[in-house]
Amino acid sequence: MSPSLYSVRMRASYHGQHLTGAERIVPQAEVSEVTAALTERAMTCPGELADEIQCSVEKIDPTTVLYAQLPDLSTYIAPDWQAGHRVASCLLARAGVQPEIATRAVALLASGAGPGGTVMRGALIMDASSGKRLEADPARGVRVSRMDLSPECRSALESDLAAAGLGHHRVLEALVLAGKVLGAPGIVAELCWSDDPNYTIGYVADPQAGYQRISDLKLAGDSCGGRVFFIDQAKTSLEELVDYLECQVVLFNASGTISTAKKWIPADE
Repeated sequence: MSPSLYSVRMRASYHGQHLTGAERIVPQAEVSEVTAALTERAMTCPGELADEIQCSVEKIDPTTVLYAQLPDLSTYIAPDWQAGHRVASCLLARAGVQPEIATRAVALLASGAGPGGTVMRGALIMDASSGKRLEADPARGVRVSRMDLSPECRSALESDLAAAGLGHHRVLEALVLAGKVLGAPGIVAELCWSDDPNYTIGYVADPQAGYQRISDLKLAGDSCGGRVFFIDQAKTSLEELVDYLECQVVLFNASGTISTAKKWIPADE
């Protein structure tokens, strides 16, 4: 009999503002250790000291788990954030997002996609053809949850990322999240960069090209950021999409390719 699996999720905030979050899917025997590790991570994250940390543990029905392969990983080098924005817009257009909508989405994240120019707690959902925003709550958006790596895949991926000079947990976790998003019904592409003022790297992901890191998408010290999920409404309903992103358990048991080549601005720029 397979060991029972549990979803362990952590969210930390300061005066109601999200600071950090992480989650794992682990066997019962590892729940206490992983919960402690995620709590320690929340207490030691850079910036403000969290005044509220929430950890939740939820047993998973093993018959509902979807197993999948991670997307391929590649890296684009941009000399500055303006060039990074052009790279992101170009990659989104390649994926099937209307070019003017891609450019608008990049500018929206740079200025703050939440009410009054704030950073959203989750991702906004945008129609790839019309640019219409579809998320029910423009402050919360949609939160992607319940995804992780199988133990064997985690060990191999950590080694491969370290060998490629990408050993930080941010890369692994972003790759896992992007992998789940790319498996969602109706997804055309994803755009993301962090609201952490010390982290300027972001990515564009799409089902064909995979996870494409971009070296500079904002100035150091800039606290804007977020995620945009571009969808084809003819291929999904909003209810189906959100249910998959928030509730479907996905475990990745195989890696894609990890390219160490550094690409520059796309050839069609």
